[in-house]
Amino acid sequence: MSTDTPDAPTGDVPSRAELAARVDELETALADATDEEGQKKMSIIATKGTLDMAYPPLILASTAAAFGYEVTVFHTFWGLDILHEERSKNLKLSSVGNPNMPVPNAVAALPGMDRVTTKMMERKIDDNDTATIEELIETSLDMGVEFQACQMTIDLMDYDEENFYDGVTTGVGAATALQDMADADIQLLV
Repeated sequence: MSTDTPDAPTGDVPSRAELAARVDELETALADATDEEGQKKMSIIATKGTLDMAYPPLILASTAAAFGYEVTVFHTFWGLDILHEERSKNLKLSSVGNPNMPVPNAVAALPGMDRVTTKMMERKIDDNDTATIEELIETSLDMGVEFQACQMTIDLMDYDEENFYDGVTTGVGAATALQDMADADIQLLV
């Protein structure tokens, strides 16, 4: 049995040469993403803890980290639910006031509709093999993303810091988040 892979493309599969060229292209793009001082920085503030609002900061953070950015995500108020091991597995999707929801607000306001729309979204996530919130957090942490939990919100909402994912930085205040944003090349509020 031969372990050699032919260089000629077969069907839609790229050749070794094409793959090598793509790797070179990505490495060049990554090198261009850093300035003279080194690594670029991204700072994200996550304020919402609904299922649909948990994905944007996690996807942006993990993608930026994959491109070599130093990434910090400061979670405050309901955004802390994303970092809570149990609550993050039960995030809900709000039906009311969501203009893209396929039901009118009068129907969305009926008891149980949030549960129905959450199940619909969870099924869509599962059917499309989309990463779960837990998987995105673990991947991001493995890539060096720093998840920060707002200390004021921890105290205000009476969170137990032991319930956050391992690797989450607690005890972070707004002043630290502002300084991180001031030092960052990209700042996002989600």
